[in-house]
Amino acid sequence: MKPYRVDEIGEQILEILRKDSKVDSDEIARQINSTADKVKKYVKKFEEDRIILGYHTSINWQRIRLNEVKALIEVKVIPERKVGFDSVAEAIYRFPEVSSVFLLSGGYDLLVQVEGENLREVAQFVSEKLATIQGVQSTVSHFLLKKYKEEGVILADQSESKRLPVTP
Repeated sequence: MKPYRVDEIGEQILEILRKDSKVDSDEIARQINSTADKVKKYVKKFEEDRIILGYHTSINWQRIRLNEVKALIEVKVIPERKVGFDSVAEAIYRFPEVSSVFLLSGGYDLLVQVEGENLREVAQFVSEKLATIQGVQSTVSHFLLKKYKEEGVILADQSESKRLPVTP
């Protein structure tokens, strides 16, 4: 992957958009003491250069899709000559059930996040599709039970603190 240089203004724009993708150019310009036209030029360049890959809304799906199942699958891979883990990772990330794939160091090679409507659907994906890919040596599945925080956003209800008061 080729390094990409970003100046201070560009980095400030990216940080603002990371926190809230709905912020318009005028507001960003106000926050960084610049002009909306300059902000628009930066954003357009970031989109063209695939630095900004899309705009997302954080949704607490566990409150809406009560039966949806998510699993984190540890995958051991036999790397291929000249391409390493990339071809196996590509074969995995092309499945619609897969929401994320990461190459990691440690006891396994890839971490794959899978989503399905129910436990059976996820289990079938792992046994019939994922485990049968050439180069996949083994898998270990971990089913997500509850999310507390995702991408910097706390998902749990933030009612009053449950900690006991400290008394002298």
